[in-house]
Amino acid sequence: MFTLTGERGPDSRLLTLEIERLLRLVTDLKAIRDNSGPTPSDLEDAPILGNWERGARPAACLFGNVCDHPTVIGMGHPIVTSDVWVLAPDQGWARTLSRWYRLGLPRDASSVS
Repeated sequence: MFTLTGERGPDSRLLTLEIERLLRLVTDLKAIRDNSGPTPSDLEDAPILGNWERGARPAACLFGNVCDHPTVIGMGHPIVTSDVWVLAPDQGWARTLSRWYRLGLPRDASSVS
């Protein structure tokens, strides 16, 4: 979200980054619509989100422990994803505003009975 106040316009660098991120999302949504995505290569380098569950904040998101994330160093760190746009648990993937995720086991499936 960008807030414009008074005479100050948006930070053009940040706005450009957001536009590029949204354009990548649009490309991925079109591929999902056309049954051509995600491709195996899209998911090959996608972080794995284990112990995940649906969450809620002002926008839908996922909570979970992430592995192989491009900016979160280490394995199994708890994260909250960016806004979820497509959740396909039966297919084992999700598309958030920022990136693809491969879904590991959901939180309820990993609890001990």
